[in-house]
Amino acid sequence: MNPYWGLFTLYLITKCLPMATRDQILELKKQIGENIIGQEDVITKILIGLLTDGNVLLEGLPGLAKTRAVKSLAKHLACKLSRIQFTPDLLPSDITGTEIYQPQSEEKFIFQPGPLFSNLVLADEINRAPAKVQAALLEAMEERQVSVAGKTHAMEPLFMVLATENPIEQEGTYPLPEAQLDRFMMKIEVTYPGYDDELSIMRLVRKEAGSTNGAAPVVIPQEVIFEARKAINTVKTSEAAEKYIVDIISATRYPDKFGKDLAKWISYGASPRGTIALDKCSRVVAWLEGRDYVTPDDIRFIAHDVLRHRIILSYTANADGMNANKVIDELLKNVAVS
Repeated sequence: MNPYWGLFTLYLITKCLPMATRDQILELKKQIGENIIGQEDVITKILIGLLTDGNVLLEGLPGLAKTRAVKSLAKHLACKLSRIQFTPDLLPSDITGTEIYQPQSEEKFIFQPGPLFSNLVLADEINRAPAKVQAALLEAMEERQVSVAGKTHAMEPLFMVLATENPIEQEGTYPLPEAQLDRFMMKIEVTYPGYDDELSIMRLVRKEAGSTNGAAPVVIPQEVIFEARKAINTVKTSEAAEKYIVDIISATRYPDKFGKDLAKWISYGASPRGTIALDKCSRVVAWLEGRDYVTPDDIRFIAHDVLRHRIILSYTANADGMNANKVIDELLKNVAVS
């Protein structure tokens, strides 16, 4: 018997079987990473937001590939992408849609969907639009529907808002209301790439400019996302991990129990939505790592992104030079694993 027959059979079986759900998600991550260099954590956390059926807020200076990351995700996922450039003169109907009069139709008014009716919605520079426009997103982000003229219109089964904002721009911007911030699963900070990554970015852009006919992109079907979500629901969270999550959230509400400094730095803590988000995101982290159970490291890995927009700091924290990340660092040091 040919000794290579077994290996050949295994090769055929591997080629004929469909790629496992987790492998397809990792392939999606790899494809995005080839276009977005030096931002591996950002890519991972965007995918975590997608797999939790949540929305994400990307904060970073101009030119750090926030928009490019969202476009790359849409490029390699079989979905529709809508890009909304938020401006001070934007109206709620510009994003949700409106009723249009059609005299020749039996129904005189027909709903014309706005750009919000898509799979991935890129809300670019979301803090440049007034509160009434930002509020128009609330129902879609939380309820996955939009109400116009007394009628409710459902969003697509795969729906995600990816908003961007510039942290240093002040003129012509409007702070996001706490109610809207709380509806973002995570607030992801996009920072400068490293030196070697910067070289790679320069070479990548030069290569893209000189390329005329690139290869067709690898596209992952939407069904993979839904299958992944089902698999993530089977990831186990032990009682100790559950208590650790609740203890972290409790420390944001009652910081005086966890240290005098925390008590003077935190004015308001996270809502129960923060508890749910930390649980969901930590299970996705575990699943991406190939485990069916959550560890404290999974929770700590995602804690900053889940909490940095859900805690309100005091004036004392600002005077002491503390920001949300530093406060969360201190909080995690003081909260022990049960």
